Amino acid sequence: MDDLMHRVETQFASQVSGEDGSAEVRVPEGIAAYYAIAADDGTVVTVTLFETEEHARRAGAGAERIRQALADFQVEELGTVTGKVAIAKVARE
Repeated sequence: MDDLMHRVETQFASQVSGEDGSAEVRVPEGIAAYYAIAADDGTVVTVTLFETEEHARRAGAGAERIRQALADFQVEELGTVTGKVAIAKVARE
């Protein structure tokens, strides 16, 4: 899990905050926020917030390229859920 999370951080997630412009596989455009949660049972849940609904619709091909780049970890998509953010709160600290 640590190796997978390191790869996701260095090759993909860092692009969201503009830290890495040289990655071989580019993340989809229009990502406002990205979270990867490593559950205790070995499952990884990702949450991606897009700037617009159109960006979210276009992201499918980019997400597939990222899954292919992580093939050596045997990443399998179990499902995708879409919807609008109904409530968003962030702690001040």
